[in-house]
Amino acid sequence: MTERESHQAVDENLVFGRHPAIAALQQADAQTVNKVFLQDTVQKEFAGDVLALASKHKIIVSRVPKAKLDTLVAGANHQGVVVALAAFPYASLDDIFAKAEAAGEAPFIVVLDNVEDPHNLGSIIRTADAVGVHGVVIGKHRAATLTGTVAKASAGALSRVPVARVTNLARTIEQIKKRGVWVFGTAMDGEDFTQWNSKGPVAIVIGNEGKGISPGIAKLLDGTVTIPMAGQIQSLNASVAAAIVMYKVFLGRRGEH
Repeated sequence: MTERESHQAVDENLVFGRHPAIAALQQADAQTVNKVFLQDTVQKEFAGDVLALASKHKIIVSRVPKAKLDTLVAGANHQGVVVALAAFPYASLDDIFAKAEAAGEAPFIVVLDNVEDPHNLGSIIRTADAVGVHGVVIGKHRAATLTGTVAKASAGALSRVPVARVTNLARTIEQIKKRGVWVFGTAMDGEDFTQWNSKGPVAIVIGNEGKGISPGIAKLLDGTVTIPMAGQIQSLNASVAAAIVMYKVFLGRRGEH
């Protein structure tokens, strides 16, 4: 096991062993459990119990080899199942809008389209707290979730910024738009962000580190913005790009350009 893998095992809130795992799933909901790792050769009867509980609470289950579970728990006796708990509870979309309403402000939301690096997620949440974002929305599939790594990277901001984890990101964006929020994303051919009128209710979509915003999400955007660059590298780290665009909104709300 590498040092990185060992660090990951410490960072995750992991419950393992059959009785502890079943107990965690019986009390679970979408706000407490990130994922279930189930050994691919585990007995069918036990697998059925785990899958039934996971289905009831809409929790993702990954069937993995024993070696993967051994790595996750640093060689401890996992008995074929590991449950990864969220480092912090998830919020709902309504919680995010309620926070904006309580502050007497137009909603300011960040939507992450398959951002996979937990350090990027934590860094984005940290900046979101600094600029007054009312909440962050992430998807359940192919995306970083709330773990100890994210909590550390957020430098405490995770306790102040609501994070909603949704099953269907496209449908959630449509709901955000129906509630009067303009949704923008980043794109190479977008409007120069320095000229962008970012005032009013706004949601910013930040895409995957390698692929950017997915085509299905891109079709739902009200507009796109680009960050001009002078160097040979024409792309930025997801958390850096997010920070630049978030600060544009922040300055616009303060009456600055």
